[in-house]
Amino acid sequence: MTTQLDSAAVAGYLSDNPHFFEEHSELLAMVKLTSPLAGRTVSLQERQMEVLREKVKMMEMRLAALMRIGQENDAIMEKFQLWTRSLLLARNDVDLPHTLTNGLHTIFGVPQATLRIWGVADVFSHTWFSEDVSEDARLFCNGLTAPYCGANQEFEAASWLDEPESIQSIAMLPLRVDAQQAAFGLLVLGSPDPQRFTADMATDFLSRIGETASAALSCLLA
Repeated sequence: MTTQLDSAAVAGYLSDNPHFFEEHSELLAMVKLTSPLAGRTVSLQERQMEVLREKVKMMEMRLAALMRIGQENDAIMEKFQLWTRSLLLARNDVDLPHTLTNGLHTIFGVPQATLRIWGVADVFSHTWFSEDVSEDARLFCNGLTAPYCGANQEFEAASWLDEPESIQSIAMLPLRVDAQQAAFGLLVLGSPDPQRFTADMATDFLSRIGETASAALSCLLA
């Protein structure tokens, strides 16, 4: 009786006997495959070359993507360094909030940026950055453990910006000395582009901005 072999059995046999084609090399020239790339029948060797070319192409695309990400990260770090340097060069404490928000606008290209700080020293009690903030806004800020990014849902903080009616997306960064302490302020970034700050975007870099801003502005507290 002749045993009918299915494709799985043949594949299993070839896998268990890797020297089969060495012993029957003439079969390689006889095997013909349909190429999805060329649209014609090709030899096994030609098909293997096509597969290798596709793998090389995919690796080149991945490498190009990694290089692009690396270049973007370098550009971001250079901007972050410039922004941090501007904070260190601020001549007096009262200039810090303006230097900080202006740097976010000019260096990072954020359309609008502002902030509010509560609990400031008496000498700063009449400044723009210490204007009244509602208890609800403070509670909201204190509940943030990471930057909030998303659509502007008529947040009170959006009204602090110069053109609140144009803001479609917003990022709000809590200011605190360390993670265990209550927030002492809120940094607000706004954009008319609804895709600039989205709920699914990564916030690692925004967190670094918030931490640096917090360290710089803590000197204004009572």
